[in-house]
Amino acid sequence: MDPIDQTRLSMRNINEAFSNAELLALCERIIASGILGRSKYYSALLEYLIRCSLSGKYPKEIELAVEVLGRDEDFDVSADSTVRVYVHQLRKKLNSYYESCELDAAYRIIIPKGQYTIAAQVKEHPKSINSESKATKFSFGLNTGLLVLATFLLMANLIYLLSSNQPNPLSRLEAASSHPVWQSVLNDEEPILLVMGDYYIFGELNANGNIARMVREFNVNSRTDLEDLQFTDFERAENYLDLDLSYMPEGSAFALSKIIPILQESGKTVNMTMMSDLTSADIRENHIVYIGYLSALEKLTDLTFAGSGLSIGRSYDELLNTSTEEYYTSDAGLPEEGDPFKDYGMFSTFPASMNTQIVLISGMRDAGLMHTAQALSDLQALNDLVVAIDNDTDEALASFEALYEVFGVDRLNFDANLIYAELLKPNQIWSTLQPL
Repeated sequence: MDPIDQTRLSMRNINEAFSNAELLALCERIIASGILGRSKYYSALLEYLIRCSLSGKYPKEIELAVEVLGRDEDFDVSADSTVRVYVHQLRKKLNSYYESCELDAAYRIIIPKGQYTIAAQVKEHPKSINSESKATKFSFGLNTGLLVLATFLLMANLIYLLSSNQPNPLSRLEAASSHPVWQSVLNDEEPILLVMGDYYIFGELNANGNIARMVREFNVNSRTDLEDLQFTDFERAENYLDLDLSYMPEGSAFALSKIIPILQESGKTVNMTMMSDLTSADIRENHIVYIGYLSALEKLTDLTFAGSGLSIGRSYDELLNTSTEEYYTSDAGLPEEGDPFKDYGMFSTFPASMNTQIVLISGMRDAGLMHTAQALSDLQALNDLVVAIDNDTDEALASFEALYEVFGVDRLNFDANLIYAELLKPNQIWSTLQPL
């Protein structure tokens, strides 16, 4: 039997499985278990859906937005997926509850997909299902088996032909761009400036006056820095020549390919500049979306860590958790061939002025940067961020940070975990931003 049909058959009207008193008591037990987290909205949403189910009411998305999540009457459900995110996460939290609590319950409550209501689901009995499946399987004759195989192959070809038109990537893109995490930069009229973390390089002349090599000096990040070095350390810098060149890490190209389509979904013009050319006026007048290494943050470094629970460690390949004093150190910079490595990717978003926002998609090295960009373009990963923050207000979506631990071998990433997600401290950010 089709798994979807099996799920439908196992569902019952909520009044068939629970009395009003039993259902309300179950609601209290779920809330008391702590499985819903710190946010008051998940508890309020569960209670609201249960009340509606008991009275036979089927609430609309706008009703949930206004009556449960406290949004205004003009809330646009077509442009903002906040309600759908909360319902999706509540569905997962209910599943988690039954994985650890009330294991012997005859019924469990669920939120059917595509609905805003509570239903009861009969606890499955794997043995009887397996027996039915085996009996059905052995009843197939040879001709029937060949027919099924032919049908399967035809369906596979059809799926392939349909997927070649790429409707799914487009729907995933639309879902990601409409996610609350991105709304602070996409859902208004402010322009977007994409800032790429670049590294300034200059030339070194040989005895014949020709360029012998190109140099990257960590303390020289612009033409002005090079001029200052030439004036203050003439003997060392007399053979240095400004080439008006900079370079970016390879991971930036991958990150760019993931993020630009999301920004373009807003319909806004997206301009681009290098970090070495970024000005304070740019930060005041544009939403800033940064892509690059932590070591290339330059002008955004102080703003990024002003209200953060993290700080730069002994190098830009290391971050310190200021609360736990735990160090997160990347070893992706000098991996031996064939040896596994560990890297870190960082996401941060916070206000830059009264009207503009900064979004950072960064990493210590390529692996961390690439995974962070991938996560910020994936609906499930975006939802995981919301759950990890688990805050009561929209401030969580406009001012928070997250850290990913990424594992790989050679140049390939194999696994990653979201290991840190916390709200930023807006007051400290704003005190730093006053001179802008």
